[in-house]
Formats: sequence, structure tokens, C-alpha cells
Amino acid sequence: MPINVLGMIGVTPPLDTATVHIVGGGVDRDYIKAFTQAHEQSGFDAVLIGHSSSSADGFAIAQYAATHSDRIKILLAHRPGFSSPTQAARRVATLDNLIEGRLLLHIITGGVDADQRRDGDYTPHDERYQRTDEYLEVMRMVWNATEPFDFEGEFYRVSRASSDVQGHQKPHVPLWFGGVSDAAIPVGAKHCDTYALFGEPRAQVQELMTRIDAEAEVFGRKPAYNLSFRPIIGATEAEAWRKAKDILAGVESAGGSGQSRVPEAETARRLMSLIDGGEVQDERLWVPIAAAAQGSGNSTALVGTAEQVAEAIAKYYDMGVSGVLIRGFDPFNDAVEYGKELIPQIREKVAARDAALSA
Repeated sequence: MPINVLGMIGVTPPLDTATVHIVGGGVDRDYIKAFTQAHEQSGFDAVLIGHSSSSADGFAIAQYAATHSDRIKILLAHRPGFSSPTQAARRVATLDNLIEGRLLLHIITGGVDADQRRDGDYTPHDERYQRTDEYLEVMRMVWNATEPFDFEGEFYRVSRASSDVQGHQKPHVPLWFGGVSDAAIPVGAKHCDTYALFGEPRAQVQELMTRIDAEAEVFGRKPAYNLSFRPIIGATEAEAWRKAKDILAGVESAGGSGQSRVPEAETARRLMSLIDGGEVQDERLWVPIAAAAQGSGNSTALVGTAEQVAEAIAKYYDMGVSGVLIRGFDPFNDAVEYGKELIPQIREKVAARDAALSA
């Protein structure tokens, strides 16, 4: 089946030449519009709108981006626990109707205590995932109920809950999920349609998928998988590596390599520790930037020509990965560049594999 190719949009132009994070800043309407349209014109299937405790409201950004595009889907990051699940379910269903079924909801429970506390949440890490479990259960009840319902759990209690609005998509907006801690995986496996993972070596990705599949099987479910990478493309492989080293130098000069703390989030710890296996893993998974950035910002790179990087992505497709989120360290210009050769190459390689299997 065709592979899904996603990008990520920010709300203001980045200040750095080697951009690790694009969540945050104020609101630049012209930039949001142009960035969304650049992804659509480059052939992306969807764009992620990220979330932090200081960033602009994602629901409003999603509606604005959808209004200024024609077909691209919006993957909206949403953090449970800061609104009631019944209210959030209605907001999601309303937005899904307004943008005619182009909404995907990415559940990010939060792995960093400091970011949670900026919004007044002092719930411990593992309890946050227990809360997310209840939150998603109630949301799905709102979307699917044909009559008022009651719910009583440890974190939420509602009486005669109902909704006058249902989503454009049935049975509800597709749920994505991020998090690979021991507390996260059972919750994601229980609820999500697509499990979002950061780019790691194929053996480690396979190990995670096997574990998540086993958890999901308990609930009679089989999630799809999406991986995130930072492609660094050159006309030649040598050019790509020169560019990669320049980007690493930019990240290090911004202070990334001067820190020695162990990241709090499990995903960040995993990415940071990849350097223990060498700078280059598999054929072209390059991990020094992830180490320099303390595992933050989806910072594992695939380095090479467009054809070489597309082949590396296609090998994850061979394992059962159905989608990839790709964004560059020069976010806007890289989104444009990916559409010229990388995205067509990815689609061609996946189509060739599908044709070979059906022959």
C-alpha cells in the first residue's frame, strides 16, 4: 500500500541555521500559510503541528493551515490532562467537521516534568499515562455513544455525558500516539491507530514494534507505525556528508554539545544513547546530532543522495512501517527540496515493492 509521507510546520521562521526545534515562537500568519502550502505542493500527505507549554494554540493553527490548503491532512499534537476529555472530544469533532475530515490527532502525554509544570500539572510521569488511558477512553465514548453515558475512574468522572457533534471521520478522528516508556506503551497499544516512533536502527525499531504489537494484541488491535527522520540530502553522497558535518557544527555551536545531563524523556534517552553504537548505523542512519542535541527534536538523520535516503526509508517499509515524517534542519527550504526528488523516490521504491509482492 502507498506510504504516508508527513512533514512538520512551525508558526514562525527559525532563527538558527541548524534548526533542531520548530515548536514555539509567536504567530506569523504568512509563514504558516506559506509553510503549509509548500508541503502540499511538495507532495506531503500531512503536516504535524507540534505542542509545548508555551507554544501557540494548535487547534487554531490547524484550522488556519487547513483553510489555506486544499488536500493536506493536519496531524495535531494534543496533550491530555489540561481540559476535560468530554470538552476535548467535542473540540476535535468540531474541527474535523470544519476541515472536512482532514484531521489526525497525535496524543503526546508529556515526558518532561518541567514542561508539564509550566501549565500547572504536577502529576508524576507514570500517573500521567494512567490519566491518558482514562482520557482517551472517555473521548472515544463521546465519539461513539448513541445515548448519554456515565463514567467513573480514578481521574475522570462524568454523568449523562453526550455530544451534539460527531466527527466527519468514522468512527472518529484517527488517533496517533507517542511515547516508548514502560508506562506509555500499554496505553498507546490500547488506543492508537498509528504509533509514532523516532528514527532508530532497524533492529531497534523492529524490537519496539514487536513489543507494541504484543501489547495491542491483548485488545484485539494492530496499530500502524510511523517513523521520524531528518534527511540530509546532497547531489552526491560526499556533498550530503559535507552538509551533515556543517549542520552538526551549527548544533554544537548553539550549545548542544556542551551539556552533559541525562534527558528526562525516555525517547530522548534512547536517541542520545544511539551514539554508543557508532556514528553511522545500518547504511546511513547518522546519530551525532541526536547526541549533541541531547536526544531532543527528532534529531536522527539519514544522509546521502535522494535515492540513497529513499532506499533507507523503503527498508523500514519492508519491515511494516507505513509512514515516515521527514523534516530538515532548514525546515522551509528542505520541505521544498524534498518534493523535487526525495518524496517521488520514496513513492517509487514503495510502489515497486508493492508491485513485486502482488506479481
